[in-house]
Amino acid sequence: MTLPSPRAAITAVHGYLPPDLLTNADLAQLVDTTDAWITERTGIKERHVLKGEGLGTSHMAAEAVRGLLAKTHTRPEDVDLLICATTTPDLQFPSTANLICDMVGIRNVGSFDVQAACSGFLYSLTVGAQFIAAGTARKVVVVGADKMSSIIDYTDRATCVLFGDGAGAVLLEPDANGYGIMDSLIRSDGSGMIHLHQKAGGSRLPPTADTIAARLHYVHQEGAAVYKFAIAKMAEVSGEIMARNNLRGDMIDWLVPHQANKRIIESTAERMGMPMDRVMVTIHKYGNTTNATIPLCLWDYESKLKPGNKMVLAAFGGGFTWAGLYVQWAYDGAKAAKLNGHGANGHG
Repeated sequence: MTLPSPRAAITAVHGYLPPDLLTNADLAQLVDTTDAWITERTGIKERHVLKGEGLGTSHMAAEAVRGLLAKTHTRPEDVDLLICATTTPDLQFPSTANLICDMVGIRNVGSFDVQAACSGFLYSLTVGAQFIAAGTARKVVVVGADKMSSIIDYTDRATCVLFGDGAGAVLLEPDANGYGIMDSLIRSDGSGMIHLHQKAGGSRLPPTADTIAARLHYVHQEGAAVYKFAIAKMAEVSGEIMARNNLRGDMIDWLVPHQANKRIIESTAERMGMPMDRVMVTIHKYGNTTNATIPLCLWDYESKLKPGNKMVLAAFGGGFTWAGLYVQWAYDGAKAAKLNGHGANGHG
């Protein structure tokens, strides 16, 4: 008799946001823009930025992981695997996951980065769940973190208003109650690269004085094309994951969308038949933190989450990449948030 594979469940979530804020008013001092213009087009009011000499993505991620281990009373030596989803690694090598493990005292386990732009966290959850299902890991930490301020051109008003810095981490463990990651879809289309990428800094165009002078080390985005693809693909992958699992919009407790633009979030919800009061939204206060957006949503709304809540997680990113997950929540979020002094829609 073959025993069923254990299902991976999210058993804890924690986030970290650097203390420095960059408001719309601050950006209006840097580029030709206004608070009203930014708010109307993106829904963003402010974003957090990591300041300090020599501080990278790993520093925020390590804070999120430390908090995660502390709130679950998990010792570093009990972690079997750590996966970091990031688009802004500290270094070309070693991986940011390696650096995080060193910072928090996790030793002698597998750790690696996943690069799928803004879809990386959902890709990483999908990968982590396979290790649980195979029985080769019992405690997997998945962290999504990005220091987008390190690759943003603060003279380009089209992109500099969009992004913020942050980190969020979850613990995956086997679940015996039928909850957890029920299904996942990951997709990509490399022809989308031309619309959203960083031109220089990799092996194709290594850094030189000329690439720096030409400002090629920043995010290049063709907003209209990305917007069109994002709306189509986030709705498409959400619809496909719902159809595969016989779900209707009225059966889903929460939509957890990547926080790229409020209009994209609203359009995805509308196409799924989801009212906005069941859609997690943090973009107004964090901006687009790339791989951190979805775990930060879960952290922000943790106190509202109940065991068995049905959730669809959806993301779209440069590449292009996109992904959808169907998750049944595994624990009493209000109890966990209360124990850790953390409330819905307001961290800390």
